[in-house]
Amino acid sequence: MILFKFVCAILTRSLFILVSFVGVWRVTTVKNDRIYWLLTVFYLPLVAEMIITFNWRKGQDNKWFSPSILFFLISIIPSIWILELHHQGNRADNLQCKKLDSWENVKNMVLPLNGTMGMNETLKHLEHVLTSVCPNDWILGLHQVLLILLILGKWLLPLGGGVTREELSQLLLIFVGTAADILEFTSETLSDVKEDNKQLVYIILAVWTWSMLQFPFHLAVVTWRPQNSDEGEGCCNFLLSRHSTDIWNIVESLFIQDGPFLVVRLIVMIYFDVFHQMLVFFAIKNFLVVILNLYRLVVICLDFRPPSSSSPSI
Repeated sequence: MILFKFVCAILTRSLFILVSFVGVWRVTTVKNDRIYWLLTVFYLPLVAEMIITFNWRKGQDNKWFSPSILFFLISIIPSIWILELHHQGNRADNLQCKKLDSWENVKNMVLPLNGTMGMNETLKHLEHVLTSVCPNDWILGLHQVLLILLILGKWLLPLGGGVTREELSQLLLIFVGTAADILEFTSETLSDVKEDNKQLVYIILAVWTWSMLQFPFHLAVVTWRPQNSDEGEGCCNFLLSRHSTDIWNIVESLFIQDGPFLVVRLIVMIYFDVFHQMLVFFAIKNFLVVILNLYRLVVICLDFRPPSSSSPSI
């Protein structure tokens, strides 16, 4: 069992580094400048965390917070920022690229690969295939792999002390829904950006980066429990112990995901004069989620009854 946990911890962090390396390679290829290999310096915190975790925690993750996921985000987010900004400023130069929008296109790209090709020829062909893919498909693929790996990585990482399997399953389900909303936000909203409008791109990427901070934290499912009986007597402590998951879910929705997403979509529609059905639909969806979370918070507060310290005498 210990060996299995060790292998899972190593495998997860290796996948984190591999995907981050692919992102840095893509940046150096697009920018045609080897200085961007310096982005690999962001791997150092992840490697240091891996060594410290194995020595001190036997590979186990923390209860409330996952440093490995945070350092993985730190290692790959700069590459995605650079690729997004480069793509938005060079859309006109990407007309001859190959899109991955059908099986036929994918087969035509991979078809020349066969067993008679040597190793050098195979590597050159793979490099040609990867560099000929449209930048938008490349960036979308990185977003998708990033989100999928965050879910699988959290599943594979050894459980932290105090985290039950039930809480982990709830967390993974939340991650799936969160990842789908974040991917839809970035893909749909960035596609509405007009050329040479880097101000809006910065806003969207900043909100996207902020929303990704949900993944390292586990406050939405891990139940808060008082350390001793004295701590459980206060009203606030009792409220947290009874409704900690609901409260943290509401906070994340209002301030990290649906609230910021709604603000950005309103800015896109009102200030940048972009309007279409899907944008309006998702803006309404974010508005409903915000309103329902506020309603849920009011219900929790109104229904809250602190425990009486002593029974009334007759």
